[in-house]
Amino acid sequence: MQLSVIILNYNVRYFLEQCVLSVQKALENIDGEIIVIDNNSSDDSCAMMKELFPNVKLIENKENLGFPKGNNIGVAQAKGEFICILNPDTVVSEDTFTSILNSKLATRNSQLGIIGCKLIDGTGNFLPESKRGVPTPWVAFTKIFGLYKVSNLFGKYYAQHLTENQSGKVDILVGAFMVMKRDLYNEIGGFDENCFMYSDDIDLSYMALQKGKSNYYFHETTVIHYKGESTVRDEKYMKRFQEAMEFFYKKHFKKSVLFSFFMKIGAIIFSLIKKNQSKIIKREINQYIFFSKEELQLNLTKKTTILNNFSQFKNEENSNIEIIFDTKSFSFQEIINFMNFNKSKNLTFKNYISNSNYAIGSNNSIDRGQIIVIKN
Repeated sequence: MQLSVIILNYNVRYFLEQCVLSVQKALENIDGEIIVIDNNSSDDSCAMMKELFPNVKLIENKENLGFPKGNNIGVAQAKGEFICILNPDTVVSEDTFTSILNSKLATRNSQLGIIGCKLIDGTGNFLPESKRGVPTPWVAFTKIFGLYKVSNLFGKYYAQHLTENQSGKVDILVGAFMVMKRDLYNEIGGFDENCFMYSDDIDLSYMALQKGKSNYYFHETTVIHYKGESTVRDEKYMKRFQEAMEFFYKKHFKKSVLFSFFMKIGAIIFSLIKKNQSKIIKREINQYIFFSKEELQLNLTKKTTILNNFSQFKNEENSNIEIIFDTKSFSFQEIINFMNFNKSKNLTFKNYISNSNYAIGSNNSIDRGQIIVIKN
């Protein structure tokens, strides 16, 4: 088997459904499998999987075991030569896996570590954490105090030696999407289960580097990562984030009083920034544009225009427009390309999942997302 896609879920039933739908399409020409691990969700995630995806392997944990252990459980049952660690709040393009697995990186590189790809948020904007550097004390300092915005001389945190449209070597990749050989994952020991979450992807990437491997950012395929949907940014999140960063530095860097003090201050500042970012100003939608080639009777709360071709779209920049894509009429690759090309401050996007009759998306990279039940 060529590829095993590992999806760890916790209480994001609707995003999980969309994610699995997109992965199924992306695996159509690949000898692959999907393994979903559920960390004891209290919603109907497991019931949905059994009803809609009976052929997908589902592992039901009896408690929330955290990100590292949950993924390790899934990989232990994987059969693929390659594995993909994938968040449930993602949408992959139909070409994502074929592009990566057929690339020179995957086929001709004996020192291959981990491959990441271009990630965008729910509004089509590039997510800079798609490619990162090792967060040494100095690099963390430039990130925390925003120096990376001033000059590329301080741009190592977000690997600014590469633009979003350049592939190349990077140090750290984000755990929302990681492709690597299963043998390397096992050689490293998988995710460190001593870290509950938040620095696990940094640690895994860094461990690959320590094995003499090279990690790569691959820009030629794009994945949507809604990012905020699987994590509530509350006080518990802030505490775990600080603990995770402290875990990484204690594990990989020489301990010193000055260093520990700096990282504690830095973690507090960074946490406060994250908390402040979580205060989202909601925008009033003026109209919906629904792209579909199907005959649909809709009962949305605002003025709705139905278009069957992307070329018919003309943006009215003085109006807040919610664009809804019928995923039966258009491929995820077409949808992602449209978002990339038409992203604008007045546009938000949702995907219509006809199996369950809802539209889903996110209006901000830190927004937990929105579900709209479509009434026919």
